[in-house]
Amino acid sequence: MYGKEITVADREMVEERADQMLSEAADADVAFLVVGDPFGATTHTDLVVRAKNMGVEVKVIHNASVMNAIGVCGLQLYRYGETISIPFFTETWRPDSFYEKIQNSRRLGLHTLCLLDIRVKEPTLESLCRGKKVYEPARFMTVNTAISQLLEVEELHGGSAYGPDSLCMGVARLGSDDQKIVAGPMKKLLDVDFGPPLHCLIIVGETHPVEQEMLEFYMIK
Repeated sequence: MYGKEITVADREMVEERADQMLSEAADADVAFLVVGDPFGATTHTDLVVRAKNMGVEVKVIHNASVMNAIGVCGLQLYRYGETISIPFFTETWRPDSFYEKIQNSRRLGLHTLCLLDIRVKEPTLESLCRGKKVYEPARFMTVNTAISQLLEVEELHGGSAYGPDSLCMGVARLGSDDQKIVAGPMKKLLDVDFGPPLHCLIIVGETHPVEQEMLEFYMIK
């Protein structure tokens, strides 16, 4: 890495201690390296705004991200609706604000890219109450968990946005040599072992003949 010292900046550091990085950037060159494209996260946009307000010059080098690399599955990028995020459910917190967004895209015949929860260095609720942070083990949502939660939400709302027979594509380790892409009904993807993270899910809308041809390559047997 060009002989430069690298500080691993976790989410906590980026969100709570960015002032130090920005202050150093006022007098020296500071590089902030991220996974995916720099503007794939609101936090990174906030950093640019704060830097510009401080008079710090910002140069951006763009990168591939899930938002364009997902094209490998064969579904055309301009036929996607709003991208949604699916968080891990807990006993007391089961948010479903994504349901209406999926429903709107489905009405328009558009595909929905679902980004699945990543929980890394998240403090436990008990430790926050005690004032001394203790972190949960890292967790990465699987395609299987995402589908299970989606079906639970559909059963609750009953709006027929999707169901067990709805065609989806499960994607794991996108862009890696061992990436895995499987297409099939939700109920069948529930039993597929997608292996290690990271995973994402696509709820397939209406398909063009070329898209359908590509889907056949990945269809579960």
